[in-house]
Amino acid sequence: MNKTQSIFQILWQANPILRKWILLITDLLIVLFSITIANFVLYLKSFFYTGLNNFDFSELLWIYYSALLISPIIYTTTKQYKALSRYSGVISFYQILGRNSIIYFLIYIYGFTQIVNYLNQPSFILMLLSTSTAQIFLRLTIRDFVNYSLSLPNKKLIKVIIYGAGENGAQLAKNLMRLNTYKIICFLDDDKKLWGRSILGLVIKTPNELDNLKNNVDQILLAVPNLERSKRKKLIEFLQKYKIPLLSIPSIKDLISGNLNSYNLMPISINDLLGRETVHADNNLLEMGVKGKVVLITGAGGSIGSELCKQIYFLKPKTMILLDMNENNLYLINKSLNNLKIKFPIISVLGNACNDDLLKKILIDNKVDVIFHAAAYKHVPLVEANAVEGIKNNVLSTFSVCSAAKDTFVNNVVFISSDKAVRPTNIMGASKRLSELIVQGFSDKKIENIELNPIIFSMVRFGNVLDSSGSVVPLFRNQIKSGGPITLTDEKIIRYFMTISEASQLVLQSLSLAEGGDLFILDMGEPVLIKKLAEQMIILSGKSIKNSDNPNGDIEIKLIGLRPGEKLYEELLIDAESLPTSHPLIFRAKEKSMNNKKLFSEVDKLLNYLKVYKTSESLKMLKELVPEWKKLDNRN
Repeated sequence: MNKTQSIFQILWQANPILRKWILLITDLLIVLFSITIANFVLYLKSFFYTGLNNFDFSELLWIYYSALLISPIIYTTTKQYKALSRYSGVISFYQILGRNSIIYFLIYIYGFTQIVNYLNQPSFILMLLSTSTAQIFLRLTIRDFVNYSLSLPNKKLIKVIIYGAGENGAQLAKNLMRLNTYKIICFLDDDKKLWGRSILGLVIKTPNELDNLKNNVDQILLAVPNLERSKRKKLIEFLQKYKIPLLSIPSIKDLISGNLNSYNLMPISINDLLGRETVHADNNLLEMGVKGKVVLITGAGGSIGSELCKQIYFLKPKTMILLDMNENNLYLINKSLNNLKIKFPIISVLGNACNDDLLKKILIDNKVDVIFHAAAYKHVPLVEANAVEGIKNNVLSTFSVCSAAKDTFVNNVVFISSDKAVRPTNIMGASKRLSELIVQGFSDKKIENIELNPIIFSMVRFGNVLDSSGSVVPLFRNQIKSGGPITLTDEKIIRYFMTISEASQLVLQSLSLAEGGDLFILDMGEPVLIKKLAEQMIILSGKSIKNSDNPNGDIEIKLIGLRPGEKLYEELLIDAESLPTSHPLIFRAKEKSMNNKKLFSEVDKLLNYLKVYKTSESLKMLKELVPEWKKLDNRN
């Protein structure tokens, strides 16, 4: 037995053209009804003042005829039926009022030219207002009915609480109400003045109400995008104890840097867990070093290299040259930049930064002014297992870049180092430290009594960069997504963190601060306990931690022991003191260096060993050049 459909279901399922005809006919009936109402009021007024029943309705038929002729033309030519009734809003209502004003103005002008009776201005105003009011009411009814109907089939609505009863929260609630997937329970806000009041019919409550609401909520939506980082971190830690998934609308900075909609819901950014404010760049320092310059970025497709390319793009260089030996990475960064409006030449070169001939050709043919050397193998376990290739790539590429630069037009070379170069315990860190020594050696004005071009060589030393390839954050995120466990090397391990944007801006600003042989570091704030970071990521994902206290939890944190060459604690300085610069959170250090004659002689021997794959000799030579390198074997 078939269930009889309601008239609303029949209309909703009707052909769009049929629905438009129905709307047009309904609007015409409203027009005719409004004219009748206005004429009846005119009749009552005449009867009240004269007491005579001599009002002739036939003399007003011209208004009906002209309305039936003019109204469909105005409504269709001004696209009244193109708008979706489901999304009717204030602008749509103003447009309806405007169309009706045109219709009744034209009818009035027609009557004026025909010298008809009863050309009463107040009656026409009444016709306009009653027509517009009825049509607006009709659209509101259709909008609410459609939105209600769409929510009926969805039995499983996501029950949410919006934290933040300001403008952002109100707009978020308005947008969610248009969907058929969310049910908003209430607002929460810290402002006592707002408690008990309402927005869009939703009550604003104190955050402590979460104790009573937590069992009836699927998500908490943070609508406080511009809250200070430290306050935001405290808020997130407060909400985490309720073990309810958190989502957030993006900050203004996120909106400017990407194509995000201001009310897209996103997982809580891991940046919010750093516990410090983002280090903001000095725009003058950013632009000074690259504006109008020909810039080469080696390792342009890597995490830091690609972000550098994107940052440099907006600083108006003369030409940007991208060098990478990974075809896919180079393709991706080139595609990303080409999606932007091209303002200057962007040259993509597929090749190895260890290739002297290629480097010299690039530098000479393009008259390169600035080199950012970001090409390197950086994954500790892989370099540990492939010692010769790791050392060769990191050391030889640095030597080749510096050597090629001194014979060409280059003015600045910036080498991107790592905190693992400080008292290294692995081959990657030792290769980075030797690369630093090479840059320091080239920064000497004389090598073998030959005067060099006035090139400024400098270095930037990073902590861990959030969300860079191979870093702990994407690893944990993928492990959580696959159901765990999260693998943690040691529960005491700590790391300094910075964002990719901060890292790239530090590199760019250091270019303007460099004097020669400088090493620049960023104020990294307090180090982060990796175990706590893992726990926070589990909770923020809406999962629970599985441990002895909670054996039925979702994600386990499993200790696997330190990897070969891995340290519990990272440092940023060897034995130098950090000195202030013109940027309050960027510091300069002068690390110890070697006699450049001896250094380059020993490096030459090392490179020869590497070419013929003499692993033991290469490692022995590396140890001599980096005596603070202390090998760790964490496998036992």
